[in-house]
Amino acid sequence: MLIDMKFSIKEISDRLGHESPETTWKVYAHLYPGKDRKLADALNEVRATNDNVEDKNE
Repeated sequence: MLIDMKFSIKEISDRLGHESPETTWKVYAHLYPGKDRKLADALNEVRATNDNVEDKNE
């Protein structure tokens, strides 16, 4: 539920009283399917935007 509410792994870890976010990640990583694709898409979008800005500055 906290994951779906977009809380960070650090916030969830703190709330659950885990010793570290790594502990939380090991237990709940399976609840993050597709997050890698979403992250990659977001990074590609930023890179494309930066490339467009650089092209305009040349």
